[in-house]
Amino acid sequence: MANNIKILTEHINTPGIETFEVYRKTGGYNAVEKAIKKMSPDEIVEEVKKSGIRGRGGAGFPMGMKWSFLAKPEGVPRYLVCNADESEPGTFKDHYLMKSIPHLLIEGMIVSSYALGANKSFIYVRGELMYVVRILEKAIEEAKAAGFLGKNILGSGYDLELVVQPGGGAYICGEETALLESLEGKRGNPRNKPPFPAVKGLYQSPTVVNNVESIANTPWVINHGGDEYAKIGIGRSTGTKLISASGHIKNPGVYEITLGLPVDEFMNSDQYLGGVRDGHYLKAVVAGGSSVPILPAHLFYKTANGEDRLMSYESLSDGGFPTGTMLGSGGFIAMDETTCIVRNTWNFSRFYHHESCGQCSPCREGTGWMEKVLHRIEHGHGTMSDIDLLVDVSKKIEGNTICPLGDAAAWPVASAIRHFRDEFEWHIKHPNEATKPGAVFMGAEILA
Repeated sequence: MANNIKILTEHINTPGIETFEVYRKTGGYNAVEKAIKKMSPDEIVEEVKKSGIRGRGGAGFPMGMKWSFLAKPEGVPRYLVCNADESEPGTFKDHYLMKSIPHLLIEGMIVSSYALGANKSFIYVRGELMYVVRILEKAIEEAKAAGFLGKNILGSGYDLELVVQPGGGAYICGEETALLESLEGKRGNPRNKPPFPAVKGLYQSPTVVNNVESIANTPWVINHGGDEYAKIGIGRSTGTKLISASGHIKNPGVYEITLGLPVDEFMNSDQYLGGVRDGHYLKAVVAGGSSVPILPAHLFYKTANGEDRLMSYESLSDGGFPTGTMLGSGGFIAMDETTCIVRNTWNFSRFYHHESCGQCSPCREGTGWMEKVLHRIEHGHGTMSDIDLLVDVSKKIEGNTICPLGDAAAWPVASAIRHFRDEFEWHIKHPNEATKPGAVFMGAEILA
C-alpha cells in the first residue's frame, strides 16, 4: 500500500490555484489534452475500469463499471451529471474541493464527458452553496476562453457545454434519480428503478451520475494510468479518499488518506485527527456520515475477527452489522464520553424526518414516528416498550422504500439501540436526571 500520496489535494494550498493560470502551471488540463488528442473514449473508460475507483458519494459502486453500462443508441444524446448536492450531516469534502480547486472538477468533467460521448453535462450543486456555484461558473468561463470547453475543443471536433445548476436545498436530491427529476424542473422525488439512469436518465436519455470526488480523480487516472492508480490503496479499495472529520477531535478538517490507513493512526496521529480532545476519551464513531451505523469505540478499532480495522470499504464493514459500519461518503464524526447517544440519535432522526420526500409511506410515516418516540425518551416521557418499538419501526422502514433515504434513517436508530441500549434504558428510568441541562451519560452514572 502506497502511503501519503495526494491525488486530489497535492496543489490545493498553492496560492491562486482557483484560477486557470495557476492551475495550468501545476499540470492542469494535461489530462484533457492527452484524452482528446491521443485516446479514444473506449480507451478512457478502460483506464477508469483498470483503476478500480469506486463511487465516492457513499455507495462505493465501481465507477468504470457504471460507465460501461451507459446505453449508446444512435441519434440519442447522452449526459454526464455531477452530483455536488452534498447534504449529508458530517460531510463537507466536496464543498472543500469545489471552492478550493474548482478547475480539478472542471477538468474531470471534460475528460469524463468525452469518454461517455456527452456534449452537454451538468454540475448539480447544493442550493445553499451559491458562492460555490459562482466559483465554478468563473472556472468554466476561464476554461472556455482557453479553448478547453465549448465548440471544437482543442481542434478535435468535440463540443461540450458545461452547466452549473443550483439545487433546491433538499437532501433527497442527493439521490441520483431525485436529482435528475429536480434537474428537469420537477419535484425531487426518486424514480422507481429499473429503468436505471444509464438507460433512461436525464430527459429519458442515457445518463451517468457521478460524485464530485469521483470525477475529480479522472485527470490523475488519465495522466498516470489506471494500473498505477490501482496500486494505491488496499485490495478493492483503491486510491485515496477524502474524509470530512468533525466532532470531539483536536484537528477537524478535510483529509486525503490512502485507503487502507489503520483507523488508529487516522484517529490518533498528529498528522491526522490528533486524537480526542484533552481530558476525554472516545465513546463512539460515525465513520461515513449520519446515514451509517454508529460504532462504539472498541468495535471501531477492531474488526469482527479481532484484527486492526482499516479505513477501507471492506474493513469498516467487516462482519456486517452489528460489528461493522460503512465508509459511506467519508463523513467522520468522533464522539467522546460527553455525548448523549439518545439526544444525538434524536437529532439525526429529526433531520431524516424533515428531509423525507414523503413518496413512500414507510419512510414518510416511519421517520416521523421515530422522531416522536426519540423525542419523548430524550425529554423524560419514554417507556421501556418504546425501545423495542423503535427497533420494530426501523425494521419496517429498512429495505421498503424506493430510495436509500429510508435505510439511512433506520440504520442510525437501530445501531444506537444495539450498542447503547443501556443508555436508552437509563433515560427512561431516570427521566428527571437524564434531561438536566448539561447532563452527561457515562456508563452507570450521570455527571452534571
